Order: sequence, then C-alpha cells, then structure tokens
Amino acid sequence: MPGWLEPVVRVVETVRPVQLSRFLPPENGTGRQSAVLVLFGEGERGPELLLMERAGSLRSHAGQPSFPGGALDPEDGDPQGDGPLRAALREAEEETGLDPKGVQLFGVLPRLYIPVSGFVVTPVLGWWHTPTPVDVVDPAETARVFTVPVADLTDPANRATAVHPSGHRGAAFLVESALVWGFTAGIVDRLLHYAGWELPWDRDKQVPLDWRS
Repeated sequence: MPGWLEPVVRVVETVRPVQLSRFLPPENGTGRQSAVLVLFGEGERGPELLLMERAGSLRSHAGQPSFPGGALDPEDGDPQGDGPLRAALREAEEETGLDPKGVQLFGVLPRLYIPVSGFVVTPVLGWWHTPTPVDVVDPAETARVFTVPVADLTDPANRATAVHPSGHRGAAFLVESALVWGFTAGIVDRLLHYAGWELPWDRDKQVPLDWRS
C-alpha cells in the first residue's frame, strides 16, 4: 500500500469505539448486521474516497451520499468473523460495479450503530490498488457513484456542521455537488482527525437539514 495510507492503518490499529461515535451497538445484541466499504484510491488529484448517492426511493437514508454497503446476507458468513468483509465487497460490487479483485482490505473499524434504521455497521477499509470503472448498477438503489479527493474533504471551505431539526449536530462536507452528512460524514471526519489530516475549519458554519432527512 502507498505510504500516505500509513496514518489510516494506525487509526485502524488504535482507535476505540467511543472515539468514532457516541452511538454504539446495543448491549443486548439487537440490530441488523451490516458493513460498508471505506475505499481509498489514488486519482488525478491524489488520495480519494469512493462514495455513492442512495436512490431517493429507498426506505432507509434515501438520497444520502454514503459508502457502498448494506446488510449481511447469510452467505456472507459469521458477522463476528469475516462476514462484514465479504458483505462490504459484495455490496460494493452490486452497487458500483467495481471489481473486488482490485481491492486490498486492510482493516476494520469498531462496529457502530445507526439508531434511525437499527443497523449495526462494521466499516471495512480497503486500498483500491487496481481501479476499475464504476457507475450506477441498479437505479432503484443508487442514484450516482463518484470519488472525492481527500484534498477536498480536508479543505476548510468544504466543511460545516450539519444541524438536524431534532437538534443533533454532526460533521458535514460539501463536495462534488453533494452534502455528505450523517454516519458517512462522521466516519470521514474521525478518520481525517485521527490520521492527522484534518485542517482547522470553522465549526460555527452551519448547514440546516430538512426535517425529512
């Protein structure tokens, strides 16, 4: 893997769940097991992340930019073992058309929880050593697929605090004609912070979210 990924590898090895989110899986084991693929590649402007925009017709998180991913299927295997790794690659292939052979998985982050949908999510990190064309595979699930340079994610001009009508506040990124917020923005924000890539930004800059979000 490229040297610039070393800080992210260190995050994987050292970060604790509470450092990523205050929303952790229920202790009683409830929640739908799922996984997302946090895929780092190298584009024309350097390091980048693969994201997609969910279709507006979906029941959960409709229209939101997100990492490729979804719920574990029985054939993925043990949720406490390699199941999340298989699920993350399978879902990414189904949603974006990428070739899993071009991806090297190098770690997982602690499981987190999305209360609004009841998903227990394992973020699986990968290095896109051999990129392949990606695009929308099923318009019923995905509206678009795109990459975002890490330089744009760290640019203070593209950062803001998203404010939900419920009062919840969280990280947000205005990149590639999209507002990345919620779970996905939270993961990106913490990775940038603990990898040492974060630049000072105006935390008073707010982006209000629609009540239907």
